Amino acid sequence: MFIGYARVSTHDQNLNLQKDALKKSGCEKIFVDKKTGKHLNREGLEKALDVLRAGDTLVVWRLDRLARSLKHLIDLISHLEENKIGFKSITEAIDTTTSGGRLVFHIFGALAEFERNLIRDRTMAGLEAARARGKKGGRRHKLSDKQRALVIKLHKDGKHSVKDICETMNISKQTLYNYIGEAGVKK
Repeated sequence: MFIGYARVSTHDQNLNLQKDALKKSGCEKIFVDKKTGKHLNREGLEKALDVLRAGDTLVVWRLDRLARSLKHLIDLISHLEENKIGFKSITEAIDTTTSGGRLVFHIFGALAEFERNLIRDRTMAGLEAARARGKKGGRRHKLSDKQRALVIKLHKDGKHSVKDICETMNISKQTLYNYIGEAGVKK
């Protein structure tokens, strides 16, 4: 029996492309997740793995839908092989029920991880270049410099509760504590 697994990283993304491809490839059941692959605990994947039996095949649209790292991917495929379960990736045309498919799987897995590492390296280099030009990364402050100074002053004075300051300035407690921490003030 072919069991399909599909995943998108956010709730805004659509699973239809993956589901259609999995149905076309003969999957009788399809399990899905709508969360980033960084999370190793994915309910849809866990359910798919629970349903799979010896002789079955787990089918995915692409390798990166199953795992985010080569180690995790190899661990999953090893687990499947130990339980005599096959694996197919539609886009990469990988079928681990054949020796050639197992070879291709290892090569594609290594290339996928290499590509992710290149992207990460380029991103880090871009961030460093931006910092060197005086750019700051991250989210903008919700409050202006004057408002942040007022928040810190109100907190230092001790005359107002954290709750009152947050409600007055329309910020969360965490934001207040972040501003206090940035200013080097003890909570």
